[in-house]
Amino acid sequence: MLKKFFLGLTIACLANLANSSVLAIELDEATRTITVSSDGKTTVLTPEQVKRGKRLFNSSCGQCHVGGITKTNPNLGLDTEALSLATPSRNNINGLVDYMKNPMTYDGLESIAEIHPSIKSANIFTRMQSLNENDLVDIAGHILLQPKIVSEKWGGGKIYY
Repeated sequence: MLKKFFLGLTIACLANLANSSVLAIELDEATRTITVSSDGKTTVLTPEQVKRGKRLFNSSCGQCHVGGITKTNPNLGLDTEALSLATPSRNNINGLVDYMKNPMTYDGLESIAEIHPSIKSANIFTRMQSLNENDLVDIAGHILLQPKIVSEKWGGGKIYY
């Protein structure tokens, strides 16, 4: 009888947990604060932007950038250091959105729109056709948020993924 009581209690607790928001990761405001521009201006991503950014990144970018790596060039990841050393710097929302619209080489000297998905090459990379400015901001937010959540794993390459 005692076993049935604990079994029932366990089932009730698990059902309650499944129906609550306790399973969702809740990020505090400080974690969701992301740099917008190279002058240091910041913004706080909403929980909805965090969810949308992850979903959009996974569906539009995740095939080549799983875990923040770049499958076509493992030497350049989406980690904060690599983004900050690009020309122009891509370690802020405006820099990443600009890159997703018109991708340039790491040194910023020539366009790579024919080989990297972008709004400019949406006729070639059809997944980009449906993305608007807000979608690009949310994807950029996801990219910049990941180092705060998974630390060195983001962009860490095959050591972690």
